[in-house]
Amino acid sequence: MSERIVVVGFGPVAARLVDELLPAVRTGLVQLLVVGQEAEAAYNRVMVAELGVGRTTPEALAMADAAELEADGVDVRLGVKVRRIDRARQHVILSDGTNEHYDRLVFATGSRPVIPNLTGLNPDPAGPVLPAGVTALRDLRDAAVLREAVAGGKRVVVLGGGVLGLETALAAAEEGAQATVVHNGPFPLGRSIDRGSGSVLTSSLRAGGVRMAGNARSTGVETAGPGGSFSALLLDDGSAIDGDLLVLSCGVRPRIELAEGCGLPVAAGILVDHHLRTYHEPHMFAIGDCAEVRCPDASCLDCRTATGPSGLVGPGWRQAEWLAEYLVVLAQDGQEAADALEALPTEKPGVVVLKARGINLAVAGDNQADPWDEELLEAGATAGRARRQISQWADPEHGRYVKMTTRGGVLEGLVAVGMPRTAAELVVLFERSSELPADRSLLLRLDGPDQLDSGATSNDPQRTVCRCAGVSAASIEDSVLEGCSTVGEVSKATRAGTGCGGCHEDIKGLIEKHFQAAAA
Repeated sequence: MSERIVVVGFGPVAARLVDELLPAVRTGLVQLLVVGQEAEAAYNRVMVAELGVGRTTPEALAMADAAELEADGVDVRLGVKVRRIDRARQHVILSDGTNEHYDRLVFATGSRPVIPNLTGLNPDPAGPVLPAGVTALRDLRDAAVLREAVAGGKRVVVLGGGVLGLETALAAAEEGAQATVVHNGPFPLGRSIDRGSGSVLTSSLRAGGVRMAGNARSTGVETAGPGGSFSALLLDDGSAIDGDLLVLSCGVRPRIELAEGCGLPVAAGILVDHHLRTYHEPHMFAIGDCAEVRCPDASCLDCRTATGPSGLVGPGWRQAEWLAEYLVVLAQDGQEAADALEALPTEKPGVVVLKARGINLAVAGDNQADPWDEELLEAGATAGRARRQISQWADPEHGRYVKMTTRGGVLEGLVAVGMPRTAAELVVLFERSSELPADRSLLLRLDGPDQLDSGATSNDPQRTVCRCAGVSAASIEDSVLEGCSTVGEVSKATRAGTGCGGCHEDIKGLIEKHFQAAAA
């Protein structure tokens, strides 16, 4: 008898799980029900800002086709919520009035935007009420609101200095809107980068046409616009930043209410072990933004220092792929065979990349120590372990900055602004835990005029171009050899570029390199 799997949520991570389970559905090994709260099938939520400024289309963002899935035997319910989960009977009660049995249930509920507690906003996470002209830029309807503002050259105020907020502001400014970023602290990305890179990044953003309002604390929103719409963001010093649209980019929180409501243990996310199983319920799982991998074994060193969900699509996709294999083996060969599978590998610290026209930033690991912070440099240097070392270079006039934090020659942290080739090489070295050259200036020369003029870049075919999907340069080059000539075609063939979109220029470069060689 086939097992019935219910997937709660239909975002990018759930779409990957469904895609991986399709062969088992077609053969009748499993029955699959997918419940999506939105009326649309899964789409690339990370690229919603690009849609909002008119640089892509809803069709390009689509990651699943409900009709095709139905034809393959998947039961897809769109615009439907799971009201309650009955763990004792293994049933889900849906908003359409149906009651569905499950043998295995997967939470893929993702995350919801944080609505700040400002006068004029209702931050209730279950149903925030936002006045006209205020959006969290989370779904296709939010993108349409931004698109109207950008097309009309309106004043767009972005509250929040994270990567998504900065990319939204830059794109809006480039497409003709007047964009302002309001953030706490002296520079954006304050939790991830140091003062030097923050200062260079701020200058680069201003040069890109974005107005920056740092050290600002918001207290409320003014709604004196047409029909009671947003007109200004109010600050604690009594000043105000006027605008026509307020984009809230204040982070996200895992959607754990459904799991918590049925009695499952939660922390920042839904607690799961290294097999993605929820505590006390081995037939229930969680993946993606809602899942916190922290096993109940107190002796597990990885989990002792584990943080909450990463919030990145790449780790979620890897979880989906691993869980699909586990569920298929479970249905086909039983619990003992499934448990014999190698556990989900521990994720390395994520690399954050900001790419825009004229601005390039990469950051990973711990970057807070400066070359003269003896206390921080000595931290952790016990039992023969090497002390930290800092290599730092800055050229603020030209918007360039690099810092490398190493221990024993191996990168523990990096930040690079305005140095795209150096950043790319450092990211490869960081992800591979490779030792840096003794002369760190060799890395800086990658962005020298001789290298830029020659178009030189890393020739390692095994380097990862798309970190979200884990696609190498060799795989992309193979797809081009097989006839792919656009980023869209490469994405369809390899999945490269279907995550954050930060690798699109690299994919274009590989395509152009192939056709230039052919022309020669």
